Amino acid sequence: MPSVAEQLRQAREQQKLSVDQVAEATKIRTDHVHALEAGNYETFAAPVYIRGFVRTYATLLRLDVPNLIQTLDTELSQSARFSEFSSLPVHQSTPIDWLSLRVAKVHWRMVLGCAAVILIVGLGIWAYRASRRARAADPLSNLGPGLYQPRQSNSGEMLPVPAPAAPQKP
Repeated sequence: MPSVAEQLRQAREQQKLSVDQVAEATKIRTDHVHALEAGNYETFAAPVYIRGFVRTYATLLRLDVPNLIQTLDTELSQSARFSEFSSLPVHQSTPIDWLSLRVAKVHWRMVLGCAAVILIVGLGIWAYRASRRARAADPLSNLGPGLYQPRQSNSGEMLPVPAPAAPQKP
């Protein structure tokens, strides 16, 4: 089976693309394209860059990307420099990951604008209903009986009034 570098170079030549055209289409520097086609992975700082560039390059050339990445991982595991980084750990997705992704996709300006409009409309409806209730209520309903009744306490606030004198006869 040909190496990743050979597969990339052969596919590019079959499609009659130049290295400059590939670099322009993929936004990968031409020296990196040459390094990928030569299998010179020591040019790159980390295997993540190699995988990303190979994935982009293979997608442009319409190659089988998963198989090409798997072949690349085997090639990188044989390299002394990249053997410890040969495969990425498999990350199990959790509900928190799912929730974080959903929250990150929310357009907060839109949500806050809609929430403000709903709040204003709700307050308007509440104020309207409160004013209707106040107009319909009897204002005298909280008053006590209508007869005046003085307090029955003898706290010294009032002096005793003398009893009326009997009328005198002449």
